[in-house]
Amino acid sequence: MVANFSDPKDPQSLDRLRAIHTREAIRERLEKGMQRSYLRDFIYGAIDGTVTTFAVVSGVAGAGLASNVVIILGAANLIADGFSMAVGNFLATRTEQELRNKTRKEEEMHIRAIPEGEREEIRQIFAAKGFKGEELEKIVHIITSDAKLWVDTMVQEEFGMAKEDASPVRAAGVTFLAFVAVGMIPLGAFVWNFIFPGSFRGEFLVSAWMTAVAFFLVGAAKSRFVNKSWLLTGVETLAVGATASVLAYAVGLLLRGIHV
Repeated sequence: MVANFSDPKDPQSLDRLRAIHTREAIRERLEKGMQRSYLRDFIYGAIDGTVTTFAVVSGVAGAGLASNVVIILGAANLIADGFSMAVGNFLATRTEQELRNKTRKEEEMHIRAIPEGEREEIRQIFAAKGFKGEELEKIVHIITSDAKLWVDTMVQEEFGMAKEDASPVRAAGVTFLAFVAVGMIPLGAFVWNFIFPGSFRGEFLVSAWMTAVAFFLVGAAKSRFVNKSWLLTGVETLAVGATASVLAYAVGLLLRGIHV
């Protein structure tokens, strides 16, 4: 069993924590700087791709339409919704980037125009953290003696923005890749039987089992970002996906008689 880094009672966890908190390890980590991870974009793209594609599969299956219709609508959903989600992530990430740049420029202007007022903001920010007296004034002096550090501190402490920029293109690309790659799983059984006719029966049942496994695994991976048990997030994502699928299947059943 892999030790959990956050468990201070686990001997292996403590050994690993000590190893990454030696003076040399800390120095190397800080020299590398903050590394932007795109794993979060992958996880949420994968979840959305799996949920929406299997919902399409369920709806079409509930309506009793042919397997080739499942493939056509599922593939159309993968490309169209995947692109839409990727574009949304691109615009959101770029907006954050533009807002951060705008905020930096405004803070630079404020520092030039009213340095004492901005210095007082630094003083109050660190006073709220518990610093006082000579120690507080020393911190204020150090920060306000370096223009870049001053602006960085204001952006992070006053506005709660990250100092590092994410790449909008990479975020969008990872989202689209995850959406399509994992979203293909619900279509797998139908595509296989289309290429190799008569390989097996019950494509929808096989697709449901494959999708359930995908829901659980992607949900379990999501636990890294939400600080919850991998089992809980796995079951939670499976439940959300199953609910969406049941609703889509029910709609398909209700509308079954209207197709030609």
